[in-house]
Order: sequence, then C-alpha cells, then structure tokens
Amino acid sequence: MKLSEFDYFLPPHLIAQSPTINRDHSRLMVVDTKNNRIFHHSFHNIIDYLNSNTVLILNDTKVFNARLYGYKNTGALIEMFLLKQIDKTTWSCLLRPAKRLSVGDSIDIHDNFYATVIEKKDTMLLHFTFSGNFFELLDRHGEPPLPPYIKPSNPNAFKQRYQTVYAKQAGSVAAPTAGLHFSESLLNTIRSKGVSIEYITLHVGYGTFNPVSCDNIHDHPMHSESYVITSDTSHRLQSYLKQGKTFVTVGTTSTRTIESAIAHSPPFSPGHFDSNLFIYPGYTFNCVDRIVTNFHLPKSTLLMLVSAYAGLPLIKRAYEEAIAEEYRFYSFGDAMLLI
Repeated sequence: MKLSEFDYFLPPHLIAQSPTINRDHSRLMVVDTKNNRIFHHSFHNIIDYLNSNTVLILNDTKVFNARLYGYKNTGALIEMFLLKQIDKTTWSCLLRPAKRLSVGDSIDIHDNFYATVIEKKDTMLLHFTFSGNFFELLDRHGEPPLPPYIKPSNPNAFKQRYQTVYAKQAGSVAAPTAGLHFSESLLNTIRSKGVSIEYITLHVGYGTFNPVSCDNIHDHPMHSESYVITSDTSHRLQSYLKQGKTFVTVGTTSTRTIESAIAHSPPFSPGHFDSNLFIYPGYTFNCVDRIVTNFHLPKSTLLMLVSAYAGLPLIKRAYEEAIAEEYRFYSFGDAMLLI
C-alpha cells in the first residue's frame, strides 16, 4: 500500500492544545465496522458498550519527565530528551543543539546534577552524575515530554493530565493517550457493571513519533517497544480467552501488546518481551475484538493500525466526519471506539 493513502488534511485549530476539564467528558465517536455506521457520544457513554463479558485492557505505563535542560560551561543552553536507560547512570538521548557538543563535554542541570557526553552518534550517550533517586530528580527538574504539536507556555501545567489515572510503571516518553479519557469514577462504574479490567505494561518509546517515510508502507522498519505481562495477568487472560470473552484494548499500545502476546506458546505467557509488530491493512486480528483509540496523525503507523481493524475507506469516512463535526485531534483530543 502507498503511504499517500493514509494522508489527510487537518485544520490546525482542531489539534487539541489542552485536555478537557473533565477526563471522561471528551467526545466519543463510535465506529460500527460491521454495519458501516458512525455514532456520536460523550466518552462516559462508553459504559453502554461494555458488559460482564468484556475484558478491558489498559496500559499502566507511566510517563516520566524525559525532557531536561542544562548549560555548557560556555553558557549555551542544551535540551536533552531521554530515550532509553542503558544502566543506572547512562542514558541514550537526543540533544539539541547536538552540533555544539563533543565527547567529554559536561552539561550542568542543577546543583550536583550534571551529564557528561560519552558517545556521539545519531543519538548521544550521557553519563549522569547525581545523588538520590534519578526519577525523583527528573520529576523535580525535568518537563513532561509533550509531543511537538502541543505548545503550552508552561509544559508542567499538563504534568498530571498527560498521565493516565492508573499510571504505575515509569518508563514511557509519551502517554498511551486513549487511556487519558478514563477517570477514577468512570473506572469504578465500569467495574460495578461486572467488566473485567486488566493491566499490561508497554513503555511507549520515541519511535512512536517517527514518521513513515517509505512510499510503500511495507518497507517501513517498525520500531520495537518492550512490554510486560505479569504471571497473575497471564493466567486471567488465558482464562478469559477460553471463556470467549470480548477483548477491548485501550489504545494502540495495548492492542499491539495483546496481538503480540497471543502468538506466544502458551498465549499471554508471563514475562518481559519486545515487540515490533506492524499492524496495517491486511492484518488479521487474532484476539482483539474492539479498540478504544484517539484520532491519529496522517501517515502514521497508528492510523494504519486502526485502518487494519476498520478498513481504510471507513476510517477515512470517520475522519472526514470528525473534521466536519469539529472533533479535537491527537494526544489531548477526543476518542474513537471501533466495534
């Protein structure tokens, strides 16, 4: 398939620059893929599409403050975006402006908290010197890694809202945004209806921002992300599968995790795994029955995933209708339920 088939024009004013006041009061477009119909709701109405035969699968990854700023001894301001932890003190990072840095350069972040460049390639390796808990230092001195299309005057103002209410396992540089719509009260209502709620952990990496540049999407090298399924969750998922329950994944991260994990022997084996599963039209879903998701960027692998589920023509129609109805798009935007 051609990359151009996944392109569309989005009026800039529809890119949500801030979250709704109440998490579960965003809009919800329901796309009925079996009957080619589209319905419009408020997100809290999602409860009408869940029942005691439903397994709702959430990604409990936690976004950490992956963006740091510091100064060279020349006074030059350096932006650091932490990508991956190599060991306790070493991280793979993107630096800006990278051309001003050489191996051995030091970047002063705060009192007794600084970084030293130890390798310079496409990404940099930084050795951090600090005392105390590193993630607590990031929490105090870093910023949430908001995507580039969100441009707040104070990024830390959205620190809480760029995090799901059930975030637990630190490790993501982007939020699993479909989960941002769930409030504690909505989750309690869902539980009271007899819905089974399960948590997996997939840490969202910087690769989620990588654009697809190949004209033929089949040539795209899909980025890899790590995920974890605990032993208890594994046993319950295996049981739900045998019972024939309806699997509803919240977000593309949960979808990729479940579709990757069912291929194990036995399905949903517990452990820590990596997945570079690329889901695009023509893919046959092996477990996921329904998907909760946001509205995605043009030409993105996320748009390809939802197109694999619903079919590209219906997704195009849904996006055209969302634009006409002035839905809010992307991370802080509205939601879609594919059924």
